[in-house]
Amino acid sequence: MEDLTFGFIGFGLIGGSLAKSIRKHRPQARILAYMRSRHKLEQAQADGVVDEILDGVGEPLRQCDVIILCTPVEYNAGYLEALRPYLKPGALVTDVGSTKTSIHQAVTELGMEDVFIGGHPMAGSEKTGYENATDHLLENAYYIITPTARSRQEDVDRMVAVAKLADAIPIVLDYREHDRIVAAISHLPHLIASSLVNLVRDADNRDEMMKKLAAGGFKDITRIASSSPEMWEQICMTNTENLTAVLKDYISSLEEILSSLERRDSPAVYRLFDTSRAYRNSISDAVRGSVAPDYSFTVDIVDEPGAISTLSCILSARGISISNIGINHNREHGEGALRIRFYDEASMDRAWEALKKYNYELIKGV
Repeated sequence: MEDLTFGFIGFGLIGGSLAKSIRKHRPQARILAYMRSRHKLEQAQADGVVDEILDGVGEPLRQCDVIILCTPVEYNAGYLEALRPYLKPGALVTDVGSTKTSIHQAVTELGMEDVFIGGHPMAGSEKTGYENATDHLLENAYYIITPTARSRQEDVDRMVAVAKLADAIPIVLDYREHDRIVAAISHLPHLIASSLVNLVRDADNRDEMMKKLAAGGFKDITRIASSSPEMWEQICMTNTENLTAVLKDYISSLEEILSSLERRDSPAVYRLFDTSRAYRNSISDAVRGSVAPDYSFTVDIVDEPGAISTLSCILSARGISISNIGINHNREHGEGALRIRFYDEASMDRAWEALKKYNYELIKGV
């Protein structure tokens, strides 16, 4: 891994973060990159992340040991055929797409199963683009690796090593199993969140009282509805079979819940909350999953002049950036009066420690 040359097709948040991680841990590695926004690549080159800016798919790619496709899912497959003539012997192609079936099918059709291994770093941010890439975005995130039927073990090992360069946790999965899993734990939750928001929007009155009172649990479980519509349309269209299957199961479970409520079946309703709580509490918070985490906590403060300003000054003096800050008007689940969101876990932890020293009452997990 010391002297490898990496080629990036697409250089946004994930590609840029992966490249920064490679540069951090393997400064001797060469990094080539192509994207349509050349000025961002010029910035990456000025940052010392990119060694050579490419004008497109062409001869310079023959230098690459690993080529990483980091464009949107619907475009990655299109680049496969274009770059195939420029692969040197032993070169490996991978991607970072959040669905895998469509690109694996394209790889099979092109006869490229011996040179391709899929990848999915399960990390993200509310911010996009190279300008928001960091060398720790993938730290402690799962990095799914999906070999083909003809992948060599040494190539799988190489991809595992690439994932570890980003301080990620590599997991090798069949691409079909990957898509089945993410349909349930990532894609369905986004559909549920978006449909729930629209349900409330359509059910609200002219005074928008539902919108006014929406806070706490509603805002937490629908936060991901603010994600990019374009991106999620692509994801749903490339994992439709798995998503429709799990959606049908979910609809069936909702019908069972409806039946329990109509029958006033108290034990069944209790079991719903009891079993879900037990399973939810068994899920570790130590590793990032496929849904971007919410780096926030609430503060129990008195609403008086200067209160928010004082808190902001404490954090600003320590160089801690705030993503969002707002009053919790609905605090029925034990939240504090003020919710503060941060861009990353490190900032949240630093803010927590800083405010604790000033004896603020802080609440996590609500």
